[in-house]
Amino acid sequence: MRNRPPARRGTGKRVAVLGAGSWGTTFAKILADGGADVVVWARRPELAREIQEGKRNSDYLPGVNLPMNLRATSRLDLALAGAEQVYVSVPSQSLRDNLKLAAPHLHADATIVSLMKGVEKSSGLRMSEVIAQVLPIDPAQIAVVSGPNLALEIAKEQPTAAVVASDSLETAQAVASVARNRYFRSFVNTDVIGTEFGGVLKNLIAVAIGIVDGVGYGENTKASIITRGLVEMTDFAVAYGAHPDTLAGLAGLGDLIATSQSPLSRNNTAGRLLGQGYRLADVVKQMQQTTEGLASVGPVLELARAKGVEMPIVEQVRQVLAGTMDPKDIAPHLTTDDEPKGERTLDDQAQGGSAVRRALKRAFDQLRDGGRGARGDRP
Repeated sequence: MRNRPPARRGTGKRVAVLGAGSWGTTFAKILADGGADVVVWARRPELAREIQEGKRNSDYLPGVNLPMNLRATSRLDLALAGAEQVYVSVPSQSLRDNLKLAAPHLHADATIVSLMKGVEKSSGLRMSEVIAQVLPIDPAQIAVVSGPNLALEIAKEQPTAAVVASDSLETAQAVASVARNRYFRSFVNTDVIGTEFGGVLKNLIAVAIGIVDGVGYGENTKASIITRGLVEMTDFAVAYGAHPDTLAGLAGLGDLIATSQSPLSRNNTAGRLLGQGYRLADVVKQMQQTTEGLASVGPVLELARAKGVEMPIVEQVRQVLAGTMDPKDIAPHLTTDDEPKGERTLDDQAQGGSAVRRALKRAFDQLRDGGRGARGDRP
Protein backbone atom coordinates (compact mmCIF):
# COMPACT_ATOMS: atom_id res chain seq x y z
CA MET A 1 0.00 0.00 0.00
CA ARG A 2 2.91 2.34 0.66
CA ASN A 3 4.17 1.99 -2.91
CA ARG A 4 0.95 2.53 -4.83
CA PRO A 5 -2.15 4.72 -4.43
CA PRO A 6 -5.22 3.00 -3.03
CA ALA A 7 -7.68 1.96 -5.73
CA ARG A 8 -10.10 4.72 -6.66
CA ARG A 9 -13.79 3.91 -6.29
CA GLY A 10 -15.46 7.25 -5.62
CA THR A 11 -17.05 9.40 -8.31
CA GLY A 12 -17.59 12.70 -6.45
CA LYS A 13 -15.30 15.65 -5.71
CA ARG A 14 -11.77 14.53 -4.88
CA VAL A 15 -10.93 15.47 -1.29
CA ALA A 16 -8.25 14.58 1.25
CA VAL A 17 -8.40 14.44 5.04
CA LEU A 18 -5.11 14.86 6.88
CA GLY A 19 -5.27 13.13 10.24
CA ALA A 20 -6.83 9.81 11.20
CA GLY A 21 -7.79 10.46 14.81
CA SER A 22 -11.41 10.26 15.91
CA TRP A 23 -12.47 13.57 14.33
CA GLY A 24 -10.43 13.25 11.16
CA THR A 25 -11.75 9.75 10.49
CA THR A 26 -15.30 10.77 11.35
CA PHE A 27 -15.16 13.75 8.99
CA ALA A 28 -13.75 11.52 6.25
CA LYS A 29 -16.80 9.31 6.79
CA ILE A 30 -19.09 12.35 6.58
CA LEU A 31 -17.54 13.34 3.26
CA ALA A 32 -17.60 9.80 1.84
CA ASP A 33 -21.22 9.29 2.88
CA GLY A 34 -22.01 12.55 1.10
CA GLY A 35 -20.60 11.21 -2.15
CA ALA A 36 -17.08 12.65 -2.19
CA ASP A 37 -14.06 10.66 -3.33
CA VAL A 38 -12.06 10.67 -0.07
CA VAL A 39 -8.54 9.65 0.88
CA VAL A 40 -7.55 9.98 4.53
CA TRP A 41 -3.89 10.34 5.48
CA ALA A 42 -2.74 8.47 8.59
CA ARG A 43 0.78 8.99 9.87
CA ARG A 44 1.03 5.38 11.04
CA PRO A 45 1.09 2.83 8.17
CA GLU A 46 -0.69 0.20 10.27
CA LEU A 47 -3.60 2.55 10.93
CA ALA A 48 -3.82 3.49 7.26
CA ARG A 49 -3.87 -0.22 6.41
CA GLU A 50 -6.68 -0.94 8.88
CA ILE A 51 -8.81 1.87 7.43
CA GLN A 52 -8.01 0.93 3.82
CA GLU A 53 -8.44 -2.83 4.11
CA GLY A 54 -10.60 -3.43 7.19
CA LYS A 55 -12.76 -0.26 7.01
CA ARG A 56 -12.24 0.22 10.73
CA ASN A 57 -10.33 2.55 13.04
CA SER A 58 -10.29 0.50 16.21
CA ASP A 59 -7.96 2.91 18.04
CA TYR A 60 -10.28 5.90 17.82
CA LEU A 61 -13.72 4.74 16.64
CA PRO A 62 -14.22 1.24 18.07
CA GLY A 63 -17.21 -0.60 16.66
CA VAL A 64 -17.77 1.80 13.76
CA ASN A 65 -17.84 0.50 10.18
CA LEU A 66 -16.35 2.94 7.70
CA PRO A 67 -17.70 3.40 4.15
CA MET A 68 -16.38 1.01 1.51
CA ASN A 69 -15.45 3.97 -0.69
CA LEU A 70 -13.28 5.57 2.02
CA ARG A 71 -9.60 5.10 1.20
CA ALA A 72 -6.48 5.62 3.30
CA THR A 73 -2.73 5.90 2.91
CA SER A 74 0.31 6.80 5.01
CA ARG A 75 1.84 8.72 2.09
CA LEU A 76 1.07 12.42 1.94
CA ASP A 77 1.75 12.66 -1.77
CA LEU A 78 -0.83 9.98 -2.57
CA ALA A 79 -3.40 11.43 -0.18
CA LEU A 80 -3.10 14.90 -1.71
CA ALA A 81 -2.81 13.93 -5.37
CA GLY A 82 -5.58 15.74 -7.25
CA ALA A 83 -7.38 16.87 -4.09
CA GLU A 84 -9.64 19.88 -4.68
CA GLN A 85 -10.42 20.28 -0.97
CA VAL A 86 -8.04 19.35 1.86
CA TYR A 87 -9.50 18.94 5.36
CA VAL A 88 -6.89 19.20 8.11
CA SER A 89 -7.42 17.44 11.45
CA VAL A 90 -4.06 17.22 13.21
CA PRO A 91 -3.10 18.43 16.72
CA SER A 92 -3.02 22.23 16.66
CA GLN A 93 0.56 22.40 17.91
CA SER A 94 1.77 20.23 15.02
CA LEU A 95 -0.16 22.05 12.29
CA ARG A 96 2.71 24.24 11.12
CA ASP A 97 5.10 21.30 10.64
CA ASN A 98 2.44 19.19 8.91
CA LEU A 99 1.60 22.01 6.50
CA LYS A 100 5.27 22.34 5.54
CA LEU A 101 5.34 18.63 4.71
CA ALA A 102 2.11 18.86 2.72
CA ALA A 103 2.89 22.07 0.81
CA PRO A 104 4.86 20.49 -2.07
CA HIS A 105 1.97 18.14 -2.83
CA LEU A 106 -0.93 20.64 -2.68
CA HIS A 107 -2.69 21.81 -5.81
CA ALA A 108 -2.34 25.58 -6.18
CA ASP A 109 -6.13 26.08 -6.28
CA ALA A 110 -7.01 23.64 -3.49
CA THR A 111 -9.25 24.83 -0.66
CA ILE A 112 -7.75 24.17 2.79
CA VAL A 113 -10.32 23.46 5.50
CA SER A 114 -9.40 23.51 9.20
CA LEU A 115 -11.22 21.00 11.41
CA MET A 116 -9.07 21.97 14.42
CA LYS A 117 -10.07 23.86 17.56
CA GLY A 118 -6.98 25.37 19.12
CA VAL A 119 -4.48 28.21 19.02
CA GLU A 120 -0.76 27.87 18.41
CA LYS A 121 1.12 28.22 21.70
CA SER A 122 4.20 29.90 20.29
CA SER A 123 2.34 32.59 18.32
CA GLY A 124 -1.23 32.76 19.67
CA LEU A 125 -2.46 32.40 16.09
CA ARG A 126 -5.74 30.73 15.16
CA MET A 127 -5.46 27.70 12.90
CA SER A 128 -6.62 29.59 9.80
CA GLU A 129 -3.96 32.21 10.51
CA VAL A 130 -1.27 29.53 10.69
CA ILE A 131 -2.50 28.12 7.36
CA ALA A 132 -2.37 31.58 5.77
CA GLN A 133 1.12 32.18 7.15
CA VAL A 134 2.62 28.86 6.01
CA LEU A 135 0.94 28.32 2.64
CA PRO A 136 1.18 30.78 -0.28
CA ILE A 137 -2.55 30.80 -0.97
CA ASP A 138 -5.32 33.36 -1.19
CA PRO A 139 -7.29 33.80 2.08
CA ALA A 140 -10.41 32.98 0.04
CA GLN A 141 -9.05 29.42 -0.26
CA ILE A 142 -9.22 28.88 3.50
CA ALA A 143 -12.26 27.70 5.46
CA VAL A 144 -12.95 26.45 8.99
CA VAL A 145 -15.54 24.03 10.33
CA SER A 146 -16.94 24.14 13.86
CA GLY A 147 -20.04 23.18 15.83
CA PRO A 148 -21.45 20.63 18.30
CA ASN A 149 -19.52 17.73 16.81
CA LEU A 150 -18.70 14.86 19.16
CA ALA A 151 -16.95 12.43 16.85
CA LEU A 152 -18.29 9.09 18.06
CA GLU A 153 -21.93 10.23 17.96
CA ILE A 154 -21.54 11.44 14.38
CA ALA A 155 -19.63 8.31 13.37
CA LYS A 156 -22.69 6.40 14.58
CA GLU A 157 -24.74 8.66 12.27
CA GLN A 158 -26.62 10.53 14.96
CA PRO A 159 -27.92 13.76 13.32
CA THR A 160 -26.12 17.03 13.94
CA ALA A 161 -25.04 20.26 12.26
CA ALA A 162 -21.94 22.41 11.87
CA VAL A 163 -21.02 25.77 10.44
CA VAL A 164 -18.48 26.39 7.67
CA ALA A 165 -16.87 29.83 7.71
CA SER A 166 -14.65 31.55 5.19
CA ASP A 167 -13.82 35.11 4.19
CA SER A 168 -15.31 34.04 0.86
CA LEU A 169 -18.99 33.12 1.03
CA GLU A 170 -18.52 31.19 -2.22
CA THR A 171 -15.79 29.07 -0.62
CA ALA A 172 -17.90 28.40 2.48
CA GLN A 173 -20.81 27.30 0.30
CA ALA A 174 -18.56 25.07 -1.81
CA VAL A 175 -17.24 23.31 1.29
CA ALA A 176 -20.70 23.05 2.86
CA SER A 177 -22.09 21.45 -0.29
CA VAL A 178 -19.53 18.63 0.05
CA ALA A 179 -19.59 18.33 3.87
CA ARG A 180 -23.20 17.26 4.21
CA ASN A 181 -25.27 14.09 4.02
CA ARG A 182 -28.44 12.59 5.47
CA TYR A 183 -27.19 12.87 9.09
CA PHE A 184 -24.86 15.90 8.86
CA ARG A 185 -25.94 19.41 7.84
CA SER A 186 -23.55 22.30 7.17
CA PHE A 187 -24.51 25.96 7.50
CA VAL A 188 -22.30 28.85 6.36
CA ASN A 189 -21.14 32.26 7.51
CA THR A 190 -18.30 34.69 6.79
CA ASP A 191 -17.21 35.24 10.42
CA VAL A 192 -14.03 33.16 10.52
CA ILE A 193 -12.83 34.84 13.73
CA GLY A 194 -16.01 34.11 15.70
CA THR A 195 -16.40 30.60 14.34
CA GLU A 196 -12.81 29.69 15.14
CA PHE A 197 -12.64 31.30 18.56
CA GLY A 198 -15.96 29.69 19.50
CA GLY A 199 -14.41 26.29 18.90
CA VAL A 200 -11.31 27.21 20.90
CA LEU A 201 -12.94 28.89 23.89
CA LYS A 202 -15.67 26.34 24.53
CA ASN A 203 -12.92 23.78 25.24
CA LEU A 204 -11.72 25.87 28.17
CA ILE A 205 -15.20 26.18 29.64
CA ALA A 206 -15.68 22.42 29.16
CA VAL A 207 -12.57 21.79 31.24
CA ALA A 208 -14.06 23.97 34.01
CA ILE A 209 -17.34 22.03 33.85
CA GLY A 210 -15.42 18.77 34.05
CA ILE A 211 -13.54 20.02 37.11
CA VAL A 212 -16.68 20.91 39.07
CA ASP A 213 -18.29 17.66 37.94
CA GLY A 214 -15.28 15.72 39.23
CA VAL A 215 -15.47 17.58 42.53
CA GLY A 216 -19.11 16.57 42.84
CA TYR A 217 -20.90 19.89 42.39
CA GLY A 218 -24.36 19.79 40.86
CA GLU A 219 -26.36 21.19 37.98
CA ASN A 220 -26.75 24.72 39.38
CA THR A 221 -22.98 25.17 39.45
CA LYS A 222 -22.53 23.76 35.97
CA ALA A 223 -25.38 25.83 34.50
CA SER A 224 -23.92 28.99 36.04
CA ILE A 225 -20.48 28.29 34.60
CA ILE A 226 -21.84 27.45 31.15
CA THR A 227 -23.86 30.68 31.09
CA ARG A 228 -21.08 32.90 32.41
CA GLY A 229 -18.65 31.03 30.19
CA LEU A 230 -20.62 32.05 27.13
CA VAL A 231 -20.30 35.68 28.26
CA GLU A 232 -16.52 35.29 28.52
CA MET A 233 -16.38 33.61 25.11
CA THR A 234 -18.42 36.37 23.50
CA ASP A 235 -16.50 39.24 25.13
CA PHE A 236 -13.19 37.71 24.05
CA ALA A 237 -14.23 36.93 20.47
CA VAL A 238 -15.87 40.33 19.91
CA ALA A 239 -12.72 42.04 21.20
CA TYR A 240 -10.86 40.32 18.37
CA GLY A 241 -13.38 41.30 15.70
CA ALA A 242 -15.97 38.54 15.83
CA HIS A 243 -19.70 39.12 15.43
CA PRO A 244 -21.55 38.38 18.71
CA ASP A 245 -24.32 36.45 16.96
CA THR A 246 -21.78 33.83 15.89
CA LEU A 247 -21.15 32.94 19.52
CA ALA A 248 -24.89 32.40 20.01
CA GLY A 249 -24.89 29.92 17.11
CA LEU A 250 -23.56 26.46 16.35
CA ALA A 251 -19.88 27.39 16.73
CA GLY A 252 -20.44 29.01 20.14
CA LEU A 253 -23.40 28.01 22.27
CA GLY A 254 -24.10 24.80 20.36
CA ASP A 255 -20.55 23.52 20.70
CA LEU A 256 -20.35 24.71 24.32
CA ILE A 257 -23.42 22.69 25.33
CA ALA A 258 -22.23 19.51 23.62
CA THR A 259 -18.65 19.70 24.86
CA SER A 260 -19.49 20.70 28.42
CA GLN A 261 -22.12 18.04 29.03
CA SER A 262 -20.87 14.92 27.31
CA PRO A 263 -18.51 12.24 28.69
CA LEU A 264 -17.40 11.79 25.06
CA SER A 265 -15.69 15.20 25.27
CA ARG A 266 -11.95 14.91 25.90
CA ASN A 267 -11.91 18.35 27.54
CA ASN A 268 -14.77 17.44 29.88
CA THR A 269 -13.05 14.15 30.73
CA ALA A 270 -9.72 15.85 31.43
CA GLY A 271 -11.44 18.37 33.70
CA ARG A 272 -13.30 15.63 35.54
CA LEU A 273 -10.03 13.80 36.26
CA LEU A 274 -8.52 17.05 37.57
CA GLY A 275 -11.56 17.56 39.77
CA GLN A 276 -11.09 14.05 41.17
CA GLY A 277 -7.59 14.97 42.28
CA TYR A 278 -5.37 13.70 39.48
CA ARG A 279 -2.28 15.76 38.68
CA LEU A 280 -2.07 17.37 35.25
CA ALA A 281 0.80 15.11 34.15
CA ASP A 282 -1.25 12.03 35.04
CA VAL A 283 -4.30 13.38 33.19
CA VAL A 284 -2.25 13.98 30.04
CA LYS A 285 -0.95 10.39 30.21
CA GLN A 286 -4.47 8.98 30.52
CA MET A 287 -5.86 10.90 27.53
CA GLN A 288 -5.51 8.91 24.31
CA GLN A 289 -5.66 11.98 22.09
CA THR A 290 -4.66 15.63 22.33
CA THR A 291 -6.88 17.66 24.66
CA GLU A 292 -6.91 21.07 22.99
CA GLY A 293 -8.40 22.87 25.98
CA LEU A 294 -5.40 22.09 28.17
CA ALA A 295 -3.00 23.42 25.53
CA SER A 296 -4.99 26.59 24.83
CA VAL A 297 -5.42 28.00 28.35
CA GLY A 298 -2.13 29.93 28.43
CA PRO A 299 -2.29 31.40 24.91
CA VAL A 300 -5.94 32.43 25.34
CA LEU A 301 -5.26 34.23 28.61
CA GLU A 302 -2.35 36.09 27.00
CA LEU A 303 -4.62 37.16 24.16
CA ALA A 304 -7.31 38.20 26.65
CA ARG A 305 -4.87 40.36 28.61
CA ALA A 306 -3.75 42.04 25.39
CA LYS A 307 -7.34 43.23 24.83
CA GLY A 308 -8.19 43.88 28.48
CA VAL A 309 -10.82 41.11 28.56
CA GLU A 310 -11.58 39.53 31.93
CA MET A 311 -11.87 35.72 31.87
CA PRO A 312 -12.25 34.55 35.50
CA ILE A 313 -13.38 31.04 34.49
CA VAL A 314 -10.35 30.44 32.29
CA GLU A 315 -8.08 32.02 34.90
CA GLN A 316 -9.27 29.60 37.57
CA VAL A 317 -8.81 26.68 35.18
CA ARG A 318 -5.21 27.86 34.73
CA GLN A 319 -4.72 27.88 38.49
CA VAL A 320 -6.07 24.34 38.82
CA LEU A 321 -3.78 23.16 36.01
CA ALA A 322 -0.82 24.84 37.71
CA GLY A 323 -1.67 23.23 41.04
CA THR A 324 -2.12 26.58 42.78
CA MET A 325 -5.86 26.14 43.34
CA ASP A 326 -7.64 23.19 44.93
CA PRO A 327 -10.36 21.99 42.50
CA LYS A 328 -12.86 22.15 45.39
CA ASP A 329 -12.31 25.91 45.56
CA ILE A 330 -13.13 26.60 41.92
CA ALA A 331 -16.10 28.94 41.67
CA PRO A 332 -15.37 31.19 38.70
CA HIS A 333 -19.01 32.15 38.25
CA LEU A 334 -18.96 33.87 41.67
CA THR A 335 -17.56 37.32 42.36
CA THR A 336 -15.98 38.86 45.43
CA ASP A 337 -16.47 42.41 44.20
CA ASP A 338 -17.82 44.82 46.80
CA GLU A 339 -20.45 46.09 44.39
CA PRO A 340 -22.83 44.02 42.26
CA LYS A 341 -21.96 43.67 38.59
CA GLY A 342 -24.28 43.56 35.63
CA GLU A 343 -25.00 40.17 34.13
CA ARG A 344 -23.65 41.42 30.81
CA THR A 345 -20.51 43.54 30.46
CA LEU A 346 -20.94 47.27 31.00
CA ASP A 347 -19.77 47.93 27.42
CA ASP A 348 -22.49 45.66 26.08
CA GLN A 349 -25.13 47.40 28.19
CA ALA A 350 -23.92 50.83 27.12
CA GLN A 351 -24.15 49.77 23.47
CA GLY A 352 -27.71 48.62 23.95
CA GLY A 353 -27.18 44.85 24.09
CA SER A 354 -30.85 43.97 24.46
CA ALA A 355 -32.41 41.25 22.34
CA VAL A 356 -34.60 43.82 20.60
CA ARG A 357 -31.67 46.02 19.63
CA ARG A 358 -29.67 43.02 18.43
CA ALA A 359 -32.61 41.90 16.32
CA LEU A 360 -32.92 45.37 14.80
CA LYS A 361 -29.19 45.41 14.08
CA ARG A 362 -29.43 42.01 12.34
CA ALA A 363 -32.31 43.30 10.24
CA PHE A 364 -30.27 46.38 9.29
CA ASP A 365 -27.27 44.20 8.39
CA GLN A 366 -29.46 42.04 6.17
CA LEU A 367 -30.88 45.09 4.38
CA ARG A 368 -27.38 46.47 3.94
CA ASP A 369 -26.19 43.14 2.51
CA GLY A 370 -29.07 42.87 0.10
CA GLY A 371 -31.11 40.50 2.26
CA ARG A 372 -28.37 37.85 2.41
CA GLY A 373 -27.64 38.11 6.14
CA ALA A 374 -23.95 37.55 5.44
CA ARG A 375 -22.88 37.32 9.05
CA GLY A 376 -25.31 34.73 10.34
CA ASP A 377 -25.31 30.94 9.99
CA ARG A 378 -27.16 30.09 6.81
CA PRO A 379 -27.84 26.80 5.04
